[in-house]
Amino acid sequence: MRDENTGERLQGGEVAIFRHNLFRASETFITQQAQHLRRHRPLYLGRLRFGDPPAGAASLALQDLSPAWPQPLVAWQMLTRDPRPYQRLLGQSRLSLIHAHFGIEGVYALPLARRLNVPLVTTFHGFDATLSTAALLSSPAWAHYPLFRRRLARQGDLFLCASSFIRDRVLALGFPQARTRIHYIGVDLQAITPRDPAEETPTVLHVARLVAVKGTEYLLRAFAVLDRRHADVKLVIIGDGPLHRSLRALAQSLGVQQRVQFLGALPHAQVLAWMRRAAVLVLPSVRTATGRVEGLGMVLLEAAAAGMPAIGTRVGGIPEGVIDGRTGLLVPERDANALTARLNDLLDDPPTRLRMGAEARALVERQFDIRRQTATLENLYDAVRQNG
Repeated sequence: MRDENTGERLQGGEVAIFRHNLFRASETFITQQAQHLRRHRPLYLGRLRFGDPPAGAASLALQDLSPAWPQPLVAWQMLTRDPRPYQRLLGQSRLSLIHAHFGIEGVYALPLARRLNVPLVTTFHGFDATLSTAALLSSPAWAHYPLFRRRLARQGDLFLCASSFIRDRVLALGFPQARTRIHYIGVDLQAITPRDPAEETPTVLHVARLVAVKGTEYLLRAFAVLDRRHADVKLVIIGDGPLHRSLRALAQSLGVQQRVQFLGALPHAQVLAWMRRAAVLVLPSVRTATGRVEGLGMVLLEAAAAGMPAIGTRVGGIPEGVIDGRTGLLVPERDANALTARLNDLLDDPPTRLRMGAEARALVERQFDIRRQTATLENLYDAVRQNG
């Protein structure tokens, strides 16, 4: 098989990148990884498209089988896990491997992988390793996951975890140690270059889906009591979600609505542009009542690549992306007072921000270069295919 764009021979063949809801704005890390494959050609496979595929990329979705009214087919496949609709979509395509993103997808991709007799690789990103069984069972879209998780653990070929924290949680769920390993996706260090210090503005940046696990409420509370000498600092919040309205109301009740910008979901390029202008990124994630915890926080790595320090909480995989005192600062979760103190510290100290930003860039160059990480991923693909 040859790459349609370059004409180069694809030694590894075609890999299905399996995600039920394709091309979500909050999940660019999936396409970024797949688009950096060099010896394999990605084919995006799922139920529905929530955005456009990368330029020149091939994608297949169940909605293609019933464009006018896809809901019944999608609901039926969700309830049955029947691989036949995906087989119809694939037609004569010959996959060499399926790579499912999130454990829920792994459970649904397993029957298809077995039917096609190809290996299945599953990446765990966060909630699929931390959310309680009760919370999973309460959702029709997720209920099959706890029911068939042990089967996935037995029959899946390789399990990749977005952080060391996630791997520990996946092992606790019963997945085999020998086939479960840490694999950081990484960030594109050629696309994200270190910023010039002159680009910085008095801005605190928060990039997150507006859901409870991201801890946006505590950032607003901390921002509202910043020292008066930082009265010119703005808080920019990029992202959307079910808490959007309540967070706006909180900003108003705290009297900071004029200094807080809710920009909603933005294209990735605009998010990166804001990272070049902000003084500090804040990700104050929390453990939720349902057990959900931050797996790592790709936004932390992107900020680091731009040379910006970050403040995060000591939860989940965040301490793997923020080295306390070196590339940023860590605070206890749900502690708005501690967050205020650390924000004041960094906003008061431009030389420390500059030093931390440089160390953050060095960290991602050592551990999170997407080209190096994806080359490792392709070696893992080859290994599971040979072992299969």
